Amino acid sequence: MEKRTKDNPWKSKTPPQTSEYEMYVDEKDGKAIIVCTVGTTVLHYDYRCLADLHAMLQEHGDWMELGSKDEKQDTKADTVEHWARSPENPIGGWYGLKKGFRGRFAMYIPPLMEELGLAEVEHNQRNNRMRAK
Repeated sequence: MEKRTKDNPWKSKTPPQTSEYEMYVDEKDGKAIIVCTVGTTVLHYDYRCLADLHAMLQEHGDWMELGSKDEKQDTKADTVEHWARSPENPIGGWYGLKKGFRGRFAMYIPPLMEELGLAEVEHNQRNNRMRAK
């Protein structure tokens, strides 16, 4: 899987195609992370989320609602966002790594999965879903 750098980031748009952002792979505390820059906001996600989310979607076998929420908002069960912070996921909790900015996983990671050829993502104004490729 191609890993982009700060000098050559992936350029993506949110699922509804309303906001642009950049992502690249870096290392922090000896761990590979995805750095996501949205305007002046910088978020970090555990790099292994890509393989883990792909495996979960393959097992799920159908479309799954994204359900993107900020960190302090409750998530809806059976959504990508709920899975990304669930104690039942492969890392036992949050894939978002920056306290206060751990949410919005389902807003920013699915388009990267689509770019990498790992998933299909809907691009409606709201209630988007994704599924494994």
